Amino acid sequence: MSEPRPPVPVKPVASLLTVRRELVPRALARLAEHLGPPDMVSPWWPFPHTDYYVPEMGVGLERCLASFLHLADPEFLPPVKLVAHRLEQALSLGGRRLLNLDVGYLTGERLVLATGKNFRHRLYLSHGIYGEVTLVAARGGFTPLPWTYPDYASEPLLPWLERVRRKYLWQLRQWRQIVSEA
Repeated sequence: MSEPRPPVPVKPVASLLTVRRELVPRALARLAEHLGPPDMVSPWWPFPHTDYYVPEMGVGLERCLASFLHLADPEFLPPVKLVAHRLEQALSLGGRRLLNLDVGYLTGERLVLATGKNFRHRLYLSHGIYGEVTLVAARGGFTPLPWTYPDYASEPLLPWLERVRRKYLWQLRQWRQIVSEA
């Protein structure tokens, strides 16, 4: 019989997609109010995977990813997704988003992203927010699933997320040591 236990802390991450890089420091600062400071920020990468965002956000989209220093209880995800949604609205111009801000978390086993959209492979969390297991860890790295967005399933995101995962696993070992000594 399984026994309910508190969750292991997770590593918060965010994806920032925009044509206006100057908005990213403000977005990261707002997320840092809830998650602590970023500890890793990726380079900027072009986003050629879909034209879905072009009518709203324009051409020349770029993405960067950020992870946050402090490990967190996974229950942070729905409230912080709502913060991200409000920030997207605040940074809109004429009803058009200038920034797509996705938040999620990484564990040793998976990458989970938050969304307000229900679908058959997503689980309801709370506050109108669903969680999607986007990648799973297998064979020493992350493996895409049938519904994984193409950009998350390929270079350069996969290797960068694996570096974040390695840092998370190191942080988790430190956390477990502290907990066991307490």
